[in-house]
Amino acid sequence: MSFLDDNREDVARGARALVVYPEFRTRGSALIDTAARLDEARGLALAIGLVVVDALAIPIREARAATLFGDGQIQNIDVACNQGDAELVIVDGSLSAIQQRNLEDKLKRKVIDRTGLILEIFGERAATAEGRLQVELAHLDYQAGRLVRSWTHLERQRGGFGFLGGPGETQIEADRRMIRDRMARLRRELEQVRRTRGLHRSRREKAPWPVIALVGYTNAGKSTLFNYLTGAGVMAEDLLFATLDPTMRRIRLPGVDKAILSDTVGFISDLPTQLVAAFRATLEEVTAADVIVHVRDIANADSQAQKAEVLAILSDLGLLDDEAETPRIPIVEAWNKWDLLNDERAVELREQIEAHPDDVIVPLSALTGAGCDTLLNTVSKLLTQGARLHSFVLPASDGQRLAWLHSHGEVVAEDDAGDDERGPLRRLSVRLDPRELGRFARL
Repeated sequence: MSFLDDNREDVARGARALVVYPEFRTRGSALIDTAARLDEARGLALAIGLVVVDALAIPIREARAATLFGDGQIQNIDVACNQGDAELVIVDGSLSAIQQRNLEDKLKRKVIDRTGLILEIFGERAATAEGRLQVELAHLDYQAGRLVRSWTHLERQRGGFGFLGGPGETQIEADRRMIRDRMARLRRELEQVRRTRGLHRSRREKAPWPVIALVGYTNAGKSTLFNYLTGAGVMAEDLLFATLDPTMRRIRLPGVDKAILSDTVGFISDLPTQLVAAFRATLEEVTAADVIVHVRDIANADSQAQKAEVLAILSDLGLLDDEAETPRIPIVEAWNKWDLLNDERAVELREQIEAHPDDVIVPLSALTGAGCDTLLNTVSKLLTQGARLHSFVLPASDGQRLAWLHSHGEVVAEDDAGDDERGPLRRLSVRLDPRELGRFARL
């Protein structure tokens, strides 16, 4: 649809950009540290190949309805653009359509806000048909209220039918109707995707294989950990939103024959609501998980604030009890990038872990693999915590059933049990959950 292509932000790779963070003095923020917010905004710009010439934080006491910034602040932005020869201004916040248009008129440069930038990244990275559907739906939702910003002919009206036809609908009304029709079709297609995912989950539940979902703030190292545990070749770079489409692989855990590990899209502060809605089909994989592994970049100064952002999204998905703020699905915190900590910081964090024995925390490095075995053992214990100890006496020659018990359960003890007409016997004490016990009985 050409009218959509004309209205896309169309941010060119390699363009020189100035990042501006509106720092509201009267508004709380999860990422309190301004420097961290500016670094994150730079990372978002770099993620689509922009050249960041500078990044500024501009304090705002009261937002201007027309331009967000005051006249003097706009002059300062213009000077910074001229000094860095910037052709694009990225406002690391939310802009209304009018504010965006007025800033472009005053600065004589293209202006995009945080939502538009993230949508550009998602549009570039989506690799699967589902991902492209989700991104297009989010783009259309974002563009629907911004047609007036980009179009100069929208006041024209189309004539009605017949000799005495009235003025008919305006061009902008026609285009909005076209967008609504396209969005309705995309939603129907995504609903089919959701049903297909539901069928896949039903098949996995019948298998039955437990699902472990990796979640975390973007660039926390989820894909690196996923690659280490599964040997998969998922893109893993020091880049915000390096991967978008969910990936699933089979892994083996101690005492668990098979499990499915799922890598999901990274979260971020102020994630556009359009994307949260569009990617709900993907995020449903998290809601169907048996265990959630929350990967945290523990070397990041804002790791605690990033944790709060992730928990807020999990709460929106209904995975946290609203009253007690406790998870409905077991959560393991994987404190990644432990190898980047100095000794003093590592000791301090160890003390924090010991001070919170009820929290399931595993320090590790997905890059070196240190601590990953501990993570697998911890997840295995959570998956088998309903298991009970059972005793079995089997012929030593029954290699199939003996091997099955070793691979599907936790063998606590094994010794000789004498002989009978079948030959030497082995006695095993094995911890099995009811599901696995039923499967063993059918062998």
